[in-house]
Amino acid sequence: MRIRFVCIGKTTDQQIKSLYEGYINRLSHYGKVSIDYLELKKKNVGSEVLKTEEGNLILSKVDSSANLILLDELGKEFNSIGFSKFLQKGMNASSREMVFVIGGAFGFSEAVYKRANHKIALSKMTFTHQMVRLIFLEQLYRGFTILKGEKYHHN
Repeated sequence: MRIRFVCIGKTTDQQIKSLYEGYINRLSHYGKVSIDYLELKKKNVGSEVLKTEEGNLILSKVDSSANLILLDELGKEFNSIGFSKFLQKGMNASSREMVFVIGGAFGFSEAVYKRANHKIALSKMTFTHQMVRLIFLEQLYRGFTILKGEKYHHN
C-alpha cells in the first residue's frame, strides 16, 4: 500500500517542514509514504476559478484507481482508534494507493468532491494549512502504531 499526501502550496516554515520530515521518516517503517506539494502559477484570480484550477491540478495527479480522501472541515471526524480502523479498511480495499488531500484556502472544486471516496475532518477548529499537515501526519503515524499494537498510543 502506498500512501500519498497531496497539499496545495508549499510549506514555508522550516521548523514545521523539519517536523513533517521526521514523521515521514517514522512512517517509512510502515510502507511507502510521500508528500506532493502542488502549486499554481496564477494567484490573482477569483476564488471559484482558483478552486477549479487547483481541482484540475489535484485530479491530474491522482490515479483513477486511487482511494481519494479529502481533509475537509465538513468531513467525518474520528478518534485515533477510529481513524486507525479507517486506515485498515483503506489498506484492505483493492486500491494500491490512498491519497489524502489538503486543498487550498478556498476548499475543493465540485469535481474533486465528486471524485473523492471519503471526506475526513481533523477537528471543528480551524488550523493553518501548514499546521493541518503536521497534525495529520502525526495522526497517520499514530494510526499505524495502533494497527501494529505499538506503544505510541495509550488506552
